[in-house]
Parts: sequence; C-alpha cells; structure tokens
Amino acid sequence: MSLRPCVLSRLTAHKSIVTIVAKKNFTSTSASLSHIGRKVLTFPKEVSVEHDTTPITNPRIPSELNNTTLHVSGPLGKHSLPIKPFVNLNIKTGQAEGEDSEVSVSVADPDIKEQRSMWGTTRALINNLIVGVTEGYKVPIRLVGVGYRATLENNNRKLSLKLGYSHPVEMALPEGVTCTIPQPNRLILQGSDLQQVKELAAKIQRWRKPEPYNQKGIFIADETIKKKEGKKK
Repeated sequence: MSLRPCVLSRLTAHKSIVTIVAKKNFTSTSASLSHIGRKVLTFPKEVSVEHDTTPITNPRIPSELNNTTLHVSGPLGKHSLPIKPFVNLNIKTGQAEGEDSEVSVSVADPDIKEQRSMWGTTRALINNLIVGVTEGYKVPIRLVGVGYRATLENNNRKLSLKLGYSHPVEMALPEGVTCTIPQPNRLILQGSDLQQVKELAAKIQRWRKPEPYNQKGIFIADETIKKKEGKKK
C-alpha cells in the first residue's frame, strides 16, 4: 500500500525540521576549561612547603615510581605528597613582613590529556594539605536510630558504637585523627588529613547505611535520604 503524495510531503517536511533543530546550537559561547591548576596558592609564614626533587625509587605503589615528593608542614602536622615527573612547582617565599608565600603549579605539555588532568588535581591536593596543617578538617556524624550511641574508650583512642547489634562495634582511631562526642548520638572527627578523616567516616557509616523506609542509619554531615513508602497490602 503506497502513501498519498500529501502524506509523503508532510513526512519529508517533518524530517527536515528535526534535522535543523538537531544541528542548531543553543549557545554561541565556546567551550572553556576550568583552569583550576593555573590559580596560584598562597600560604602563611607558619606553613613550610618544600619540594624534594629526588626521584622515588622504592615506591609505595607502582604509580609513584620516579615521582618527586612535596613536604608540607604547619601547626597541625606534617604531610607529604608524591608529585608526577611532568608537574612543575614554583615556590616563592614572601620577603616582606606579613607577606604570604606562593606556590604555582604547571605541567610540561598541557596538550597531553594525562598531564592536563593531573594539573588541577595536583593543585587541589596541595591546597588540601595547606588547609589541613593550618585549619584542619571536621566531619560531623549523626547516629539516627533507637538506642544508637557512641562512647570513647582507651584514653579516647577507641570508638565504641551501639548500633542495634548484639555486640558493640569497636574501632581504633588512626594516628592523626581525634574524635569528640558532644552528644551520645553525635560525634565529630577531626584531623589534618582530609582523605584520612573522610575515609574513617565512611568506614563508620558502612555499619549502618541510611535506609529510606524508616530514615535510620549513620549520616555524615548534612546528608539526608528521601523517604520511601512501604508496600501496602
């Protein structure tokens, strides 16, 4: 069965309209990158930033082979960060009194995808270290549930949690991380290493992940979960 000429003309016109809409650009602005890596980092006098250009020959993991090491120390601690060989650091110490020091990050060839991706990542990791040794990081945790409680034992180095199991959940605090309990169902993790503090918070949350039906569990910071309706008979 053949289509009528009027129907064919309508289909052809519709296809042409769809093609035009698909090819239309909704903005005339060209795509741009964030260029986080280009931003200069500043740090106060009490923070020391040193770049050891000696290549790492015995790496902790294979990806750190031939990397260099950046050491950041301050009032709250000292940390080190492996730096890729193609990442260049320019550290400028403030000369005048009250003048902050600066560190800028660059890469050998920004056109290479791996170097471009590590550019901003390295800058963000250095900034995390500077903030950690000066201000530190705090991660609040809420225990939502009947009878959920937290206590500290062994000179405040062991965290004991009552989460509805037949036994308390005990976790040793890693070195560099402290915990305070302002309320029985509230705890605050503190430390100078952001990754270490958040990793411990994630380990605690694994014991009681938030569930959507009763909205109970362990919540990190301002985390919420949308309530679901249970099955009705």
